[in-house]
Amino acid sequence: MKIIWSNQAKITYERIIDDIPEKWTPNIAKDFENKTNSLLEILKKQNLRKCVIHKNTSLIYITNDSNIELVTFIDNRTNHNF
Repeated sequence: MKIIWSNQAKITYERIIDDIPEKWTPNIAKDFENKTNSLLEILKKQNLRKCVIHKNTSLIYITNDSNIELVTFIDNRTNHNF
């Protein structure tokens, strides 16, 4: 299964990656990236629509045919509309 990143997913992911080093250590930033990559591998095998990467961050996505489209990354500490 192929993973497709929407523009919104790219923007929100980069925003989170850029924000982590300002608040936490580089190791936490690397851990977040590793958890995201591990989760994406799991998504290739399961049919989920929202999943929590970290207690503060979730991923929203849709599946169609043999693709997974990443829609957006959300901050679980905020009210969000998508």
